[in-house]
Amino acid sequence: MSYRVIVAEDEPLLLNNLIYKIHSLTPEFEVVGSAQTGIQAYELLEKHEPDLLITDIRMPAMDGLELIRKVHDSHPEVDCVILSGYSDFSYAQTAIHYNVKEYLLKPVEDEKLSHTLTELKNKYLVREDEYSRIFNQELTVRQPCEIAALVREYINTHYREDINLKSLAASMNYSGSYITKLFCQQYDYSPQKYLIMIRMNKAQHLLRNNQGLNIRQIGEAVGYFEQCYFSRAFKKFSGVSPAEYRDKESVR
Repeated sequence: MSYRVIVAEDEPLLLNNLIYKIHSLTPEFEVVGSAQTGIQAYELLEKHEPDLLITDIRMPAMDGLELIRKVHDSHPEVDCVILSGYSDFSYAQTAIHYNVKEYLLKPVEDEKLSHTLTELKNKYLVREDEYSRIFNQELTVRQPCEIAALVREYINTHYREDINLKSLAASMNYSGSYITKLFCQQYDYSPQKYLIMIRMNKAQHLLRNNQGLNIRQIGEAVGYFEQCYFSRAFKKFSGVSPAEYRDKESVR
């Protein structure tokens, strides 16, 4: 199986060199799009649904850090790797809140790039094996409504985990977009939106009924391992922060 990559780098020579290295070092990774601005990269990501984004931290129009923040909020299943110069390294470290997998200093060394991609490939293989074991045992009849129900049940059971819809769909020999279409037809919302709904409803329950748990612990209990990301997602869903929600509910 191949894994799809978007590469964002504003210097054409560095961009082309990096694409060449990716293809030559790890043929399992396919560069499906390249960009010289963050805006271009995000548009390509929406179009191609990649597994991995590799981005320079300094780019025109939208820098790498803003790009990663947007990707993390809208496509949390996409892994991100940052390219940075020595002078950018402390700035790049702030991206840890967005679950960046690796920082690669420019010029990128072949050994470090190969190591990073191999680790990601191994992660994807383990995840695909897990999904295959679960779904291949159950998919004796592949009616659309049954497939959607299996995906829904998997989300209900594994919402605390890092669920990757694309890998999950591949384990059933379908595309992520096809599974999303089936799910939307059956339930009127996407699998990703359903996952957020499950997580937020569970978080609201814990905030109301488990005063001994702090905000970070509640976030982790529903699948968010960065408190700032959990708080932002919760406020977007509920209209208030987790702390405000807890305070409001406690006076009722």
